[in-house]
Amino acid sequence: MGEYVVELRNVTKRFPGVVALHNMQLAVKPGEIHGLIGENGAGKSTLIKVLTGVHKADEGEIYVNGTKMEFKNPNESAAAGIACVYQELNIEKLLSVTDNIFINKWLKKGFLLDYDAMHKKAEEVMKSLGQDVDPRKAAGTLGMGVQQMIEIAKAVLIDAKMIIMDEPTSSLGEKEVEQLMHTCRELKSRGIGILFVSHKLEELFELCDRVTVIRDGEFIETRDIQDWNNDSLIAAMVGRTLENQFPKEFGTKGECMLKVENLSIGGVLNNVSFEAYGGEILGMSGLVGAGRTETVRAVFGADPIDGGKIYIKGQEANIKSPKQAIAAGIALLTEDRKGQGLVLAESIRTNLVLSSLKQHSAGLFLNEKRIEETGQGHIQTLRIKTPSIDEIVGQLSGGNQQKVVIGKWLNSEADIYIFDEPTRGIDVGAKVEVYNVMNSLVKAGKCVIMISSEMPEILGMSDRVVVMRGGRVMATVNRDSKHFNQEDIMKAAWGGSLDD
Repeated sequence: MGEYVVELRNVTKRFPGVVALHNMQLAVKPGEIHGLIGENGAGKSTLIKVLTGVHKADEGEIYVNGTKMEFKNPNESAAAGIACVYQELNIEKLLSVTDNIFINKWLKKGFLLDYDAMHKKAEEVMKSLGQDVDPRKAAGTLGMGVQQMIEIAKAVLIDAKMIIMDEPTSSLGEKEVEQLMHTCRELKSRGIGILFVSHKLEELFELCDRVTVIRDGEFIETRDIQDWNNDSLIAAMVGRTLENQFPKEFGTKGECMLKVENLSIGGVLNNVSFEAYGGEILGMSGLVGAGRTETVRAVFGADPIDGGKIYIKGQEANIKSPKQAIAAGIALLTEDRKGQGLVLAESIRTNLVLSSLKQHSAGLFLNEKRIEETGQGHIQTLRIKTPSIDEIVGQLSGGNQQKVVIGKWLNSEADIYIFDEPTRGIDVGAKVEVYNVMNSLVKAGKCVIMISSEMPEILGMSDRVVVMRGGRVMATVNRDSKHFNQEDIMKAAWGGSLDD
């Protein structure tokens, strides 16, 4: 057995027009939680796919427990003891917990599946991960945290030597994150190596033993966690210093762009009221399930309302569909960029004009010259990493996909921009670019509404904060208020009142 459970030596992977990895180095020890961080497009996804046998390295070597391996497919990687819990969970929601855990690894009694044995084993594995669930229940009826544990249970079942966790906390609530952290430490105590891929610096400092930084497809540095700090990690990752992670700029508060009055949806929203002004960022804060996304979907006409009124620039608006919302000057950057924000099989060029076809038309035909100019402008301004404007969006990294969504809505020339978790799953460098887009919008007199589950982001970028809980507005806090702090905003999110 070697010193490292998994080691990459000088691994290179090329695709047409781009070198995704160049002489990549990585070494994960048994019983180590090893952080991996890099900007979007740095090569993290390609590295994961090389390790899991999805892509074959063009050059270099992979070792598992000191033995050189060549993975031709994911089955060979799994057989060697490498498992991956992807950001987009690979769960069959209609199947039971047991079926998901044992899929393609069935236990049989004669010619029949031995469900008694599989249910028992599934229950044991889930309990070892801190989950007391009925293995006969459909996986889709369980929360995201439990579904993630099902994915980890699959890895435990194949006796994985190393588990790759790809942005594992991106869709989890606070308690689920705590459970995941506990599970990672438990797996570590069993001698399992964990490659923990995250953009959240605080998670790396809390959990990891060592951290490797990669940039532009190349290995930059590996250090023990105590030898890193926020500034050194960011500088290594982006190749430059970021003076301010939240570069807040103040616009001039203008007219009331959006007024929501007693918005209600049975069992979801209860008399939600707030105002949003031009020249400001209105933050929307609250715990998972507070009703923030449901509120903006209702405003955007994506979900029907039971009661309440919406006013755009003082005029009542009867918005029944997203098409009407766009016509009224509202842009919604959805939380689910892949399912609702993009057409993954189409090019960057096509996606950028989906919300603004009229502006990019010349009579009956699209103005290709204008589309090219606009697209190249967004690629440069938003720093979208791509070999070409004609690259298929599904081939881009998550952060670059998010930038395409932002570019699409910038083309709509809206007055009200709603950003739902705009920086989820993207790196700190890309986050600053998103914040600068918001700054430019408010300085141009636009209205920006930002839903975020990250309190530093809410405090760093908002002019006012609407705090929600259980489909209700619990408080509205101005930036100059004594309550504009994490403790008081969280107090309101948990249902407490804020005394003036």
